[in-house]
Amino acid sequence: MAKMQMSLKARALRYLSAREHSRAELGRKLSAHAQEGEDVDALLDQLAAAQLLSEERFSESLVRRRSARFGNSRILMELQSHGIEGAALSQIKSNLTEDECARACAVLRRKYDAPPADAAMRAKYMRFLQQRGFSHRTIRAALMDLEQGDE
Repeated sequence: MAKMQMSLKARALRYLSAREHSRAELGRKLSAHAQEGEDVDALLDQLAAAQLLSEERFSESLVRRRSARFGNSRILMELQSHGIEGAALSQIKSNLTEDECARACAVLRRKYDAPPADAAMRAKYMRFLQQRGFSHRTIRAALMDLEQGDE
């Protein structure tokens, strides 16, 4: 027995019911399943008009999921890879900057509970935060907070 083909709109709604998607990401997923004569861009416009597809909701969702573990530069790079740019990206950047130091301190304390014993350990802590996209200023502040918190 052959499987029933899912319509492009039904597939889009299934993707959107699982989590928020950016327009570029959903378009890429749907174009792999589009049949001849189906217009993916028209469907995306229709979903956006019905407010089922929203770049703003997607951005908020991604920031909420990633902010507990990653720094600003990594989050912003991921948003750019999903096609978010311009004023929306600058607004998100300004919101993220406010609490980056607190997030870095929390990430560092979850991974390492003791301050670095020597320069090698300090470098290890710095690399750990750097790989997660935190700025150098934030890394220095988080390390100072960890060292002062132990005293």
